[in-house]
Amino acid sequence: MISGSSGRPDGGGAEFTAEGLEPVLREACARAGLDSGGAELLRLGSNAVYRLTSLPVIVRIARDPSTLAEMERAVSVARWLASQDFPSMRVPASVAQPLVVDGLVVTFWESVQDREEYATVGELADLLRRLHWLEEPESLGLPYFDPLAKLAASLAGLDGVSAEDQAFLDERAATLAKDYDRLDFVLPFGMIHGDASIGNILRHRDGHAVLIDLDGVALAPREWDLIQTAIYYDRYGWHTKAEYAEFVHRYGFDLMNWPGYETLADLRELMMVSWLGHQVTTSERSAAEFARRVRSLRTGEGRDGWGPF
Repeated sequence: MISGSSGRPDGGGAEFTAEGLEPVLREACARAGLDSGGAELLRLGSNAVYRLTSLPVIVRIARDPSTLAEMERAVSVARWLASQDFPSMRVPASVAQPLVVDGLVVTFWESVQDREEYATVGELADLLRRLHWLEEPESLGLPYFDPLAKLAASLAGLDGVSAEDQAFLDERAATLAKDYDRLDFVLPFGMIHGDASIGNILRHRDGHAVLIDLDGVALAPREWDLIQTAIYYDRYGWHTKAEYAEFVHRYGFDLMNWPGYETLADLRELMMVSWLGHQVTTSERSAAEFARRVRSLRTGEGRDGWGPF
């Protein structure tokens, strides 16, 4: 969730700035029995992400205070995947979490690496195939993923977008909702990662690939976990033909041969554009990219000029 100019989150007491979050970080670490001294702020966006210097631990403070249930579930998913020996991000075993400090939700994660290095598209396929074979316990309480509801909520919360662009995006969403309801999915329904892309698979410091960002784990058609890699290759050229071929070979299914591919691609793409629309008032780069993407949606051209975010 993007806050207003004050940086103050809805319902939270602390300002969502580097200075405002320092006491939140200190108190959360103290309650978890961790030393926050010298912690490095890595990112400040929808989450504030810190790396501790005392231990290989990442601290994440969510901007949106309503994410408590979601983060409780993410921690539970991480612990269950660890019990299955699945290569994903881990949580420190000794820390009871998530914590709520000054109205903000704080979680602790084991650091995967000391510098950011992504794994390969082929390794992403391997991990998705393995994840999709797992039988999740009912105790996780995974939600059903509803992309139409998620898109509608995102579009309704846009700020700083022109009325003309808003109307265009809303109309496109309404058309895609009807098309989506007619889709005939062919892969089994079950647990998905929810945001499966090259940006969420890191190289662990010991060399193996690790799936990160477990907030969106849910129950849905498995096609959802394949669509981003397909459109990153097919529409934007962010993956090469060889990389996509490797992904298909290692997962065992080519989504682009499925009749519903274009509809699913259009829907996922619109979600990407809407997500970027939330940043137009805070970043000139985001505003320019949003305008470029909306122009592509209107004309059907120029997708190969999109920049990754």
